[in-house]
Amino acid sequence: MHIQTDGHTTFNPAYSHQAVDLQDSQQQERQCSSDRMGLLLLLTSSLLSSYFHPGIVVDAQRSFAIRNIVLSLEPSTNVTRDTNVTVRCKAIVSSSGSEVLSREYTIYKDSQKVYTKNSSTSEDLLYPLPGARVSNTGKYRCKINIEGKERTSEATKLTVTGLSKPVLHLNKYVVNEEEEVTASCTAPGETGSIFFYFYEDSKEILEDRVNSNQLEAKFRFSSIGHHTINCAYAVLIIPDSFKSEQSNMITVSVKELSITPVLEIFSQSRVYEGDQLNISCTIRNSVNSSVHITHNLYLSHGTKLLSSGETKVNHSMVALAKDPVDFECRLEMGHVDKVTTKMVSVTELFSAPTLTMSPAEVFQKEYMTLTCKSENYASERITREELSYTLKPPDIPLTSMKPGVFSGKALQFDFNYTCVAQAKGIMKHSDTLTVYPKVSVSIPKISVVGKAVLGQPFRILCQSDTGSFPINYTLIRDYEQLSTTTVKLPPQEALFTVTISRPDEISKYMCRAKNNHREALLSKRLNATVIVPLTDPTLTVLPHIPEISEGDHLYLICGTKGSPPVTFKWYRDGNKQPLFTTTTDKNNTHYQVSHLSKEHSGTYYCEAVNHANIVVRSEKVTIEVRMALWKKAVIGGVCLVVVSMLVVACVLYFKSKRVRVVRAAVSVWSERPPEAANDEESSVVSSEPDVEYTEVVHPQPVDTVRVDKTRPGRGLITHN
Repeated sequence: MHIQTDGHTTFNPAYSHQAVDLQDSQQQERQCSSDRMGLLLLLTSSLLSSYFHPGIVVDAQRSFAIRNIVLSLEPSTNVTRDTNVTVRCKAIVSSSGSEVLSREYTIYKDSQKVYTKNSSTSEDLLYPLPGARVSNTGKYRCKINIEGKERTSEATKLTVTGLSKPVLHLNKYVVNEEEEVTASCTAPGETGSIFFYFYEDSKEILEDRVNSNQLEAKFRFSSIGHHTINCAYAVLIIPDSFKSEQSNMITVSVKELSITPVLEIFSQSRVYEGDQLNISCTIRNSVNSSVHITHNLYLSHGTKLLSSGETKVNHSMVALAKDPVDFECRLEMGHVDKVTTKMVSVTELFSAPTLTMSPAEVFQKEYMTLTCKSENYASERITREELSYTLKPPDIPLTSMKPGVFSGKALQFDFNYTCVAQAKGIMKHSDTLTVYPKVSVSIPKISVVGKAVLGQPFRILCQSDTGSFPINYTLIRDYEQLSTTTVKLPPQEALFTVTISRPDEISKYMCRAKNNHREALLSKRLNATVIVPLTDPTLTVLPHIPEISEGDHLYLICGTKGSPPVTFKWYRDGNKQPLFTTTTDKNNTHYQVSHLSKEHSGTYYCEAVNHANIVVRSEKVTIEVRMALWKKAVIGGVCLVVVSMLVVACVLYFKSKRVRVVRAAVSVWSERPPEAANDEESSVVSSEPDVEYTEVVHPQPVDTVRVDKTRPGRGLITHN
């Protein structure tokens, strides 16, 4: 403990332990205070978190689970109109706490939200549909939301049947033409999207869709008299619609306006072409209308509008004798039309001209005559001399010989002509005449179609490069006519079938062409290659067959008679495929086999064909390949050697046999044995013990043979 006095500090040891105890006690109190403060802050934080985040369950006592949610319809899922329907949403929720959890309910109809409510009770949610209508038909679902947890029920369909009868009202029951009527169709008590239909005399005249139960429409009637009006409606429930019955029927009387168009035509009793016509189109109004209506007049002749105006229309024109067409005077008053018509019969002043040509067929640059004439004319009004004729176009090279007659040379190409007849200001045109100048046939050309084979039928074509159809072609042989054919269209051809027996006969053919009155034109002589079929095939073998041996070169020469080119094929019996094939412009050629061997022996033949497509075959030739001379020499030498060897062998054999016989009669010693000194016959004994001596003695009868077994290999001892 420090005590401060007079500005100095002194230390007292007696108080040191007490100071330490006091410091420990104060430190423990501060620690406890700090723990209590931390616990208080934790509780405060938990409360604030629960307050500001109600969806987060921080207390184990507030845990819950939405077990199920069910939607039901009362009294039934199928009800009639005006039934009070209740949509009940029942949620089954399990909670660990005693307090009821706040929840939010949402009702859907066909995926559209129709009702939402928050509830703090566990009671079922009731959504009333008082006086149900067809528009309430649909699939309903219920969704619950508790502190962020959601669950939706299965869909339940409500079907409401029965629609109210529509009611029709009109603002007028008697109207004049062009007067407008306002009609109102109501679907009492119905809701939703509704289609309304209006009918006039059972025919639909209007359709419209609204989102209310009433539609007002305005319309006019197309004709006078009595008209029956009614309506109906249909409630749209996607994807279906439900239609009501028909409304009440209302009859409307439409009165005709006392105003009509008047059409007047001022002319003579009989109207001819060229006469003047004065036409008037006006309005007749016997009773003044109290309603001001705008008038429009239209005067027409067929589809041609002549004139128009408001109250009166006049028009003047020259009468024409065309197909009978009505004149029409039309009065338009707003949406009302009134029409009156008249027909004027016009007598023809002269008939439309006709244009003809003579002769009927003309060739290029030949003279032709065109005649233009009107067959009929009104003699009481005009004479034939008053009719004038012209040709169009005017610059054509034809000369007028007399009225309506024109002559000149035909052009070199097709041309259109038109005749115009005229009298008293009336002009009429003939139909167009197209002149097709024919082209004279050119000198024909004669040719062979395909190949001309001697002795076989072939076709000859006659054809000209130019010439109008039809063209007559005639085939000639030595100026004698054989056959004629007519070509009428471009795809056709003049073809003639002939057969020749000699090649020079082909040049005797010609053809003639003709398509007009002139002399026929003759072609050149037919020049074509004649194919002679192959005959007399031969197969020649070199070298000669008896001289063929191994190692030689074999030549198989195939020849024939006929027109080249020729295709040659060589075959060997047993092979389907040819050994060799070649085409040549000669009547013979060869096939070479080099270095013959025994395997080349066999039977050979050849075939030949040319453009006549007739295959000819030679006779078969059998070839045997003999052995080569050097092989024969070798074999002879070998045989001589073998024979010589056999002779030598025999000689040696016989000699060896003779030696054995001699050995049987001769005694051979290597050295005389001691016991041999007593024998009758003496032998020469060598002084050298390692040398053997043999004595050959002519054979004599032998009595005994004794072998000295004591000295093997030393020889035999013979005794007589």
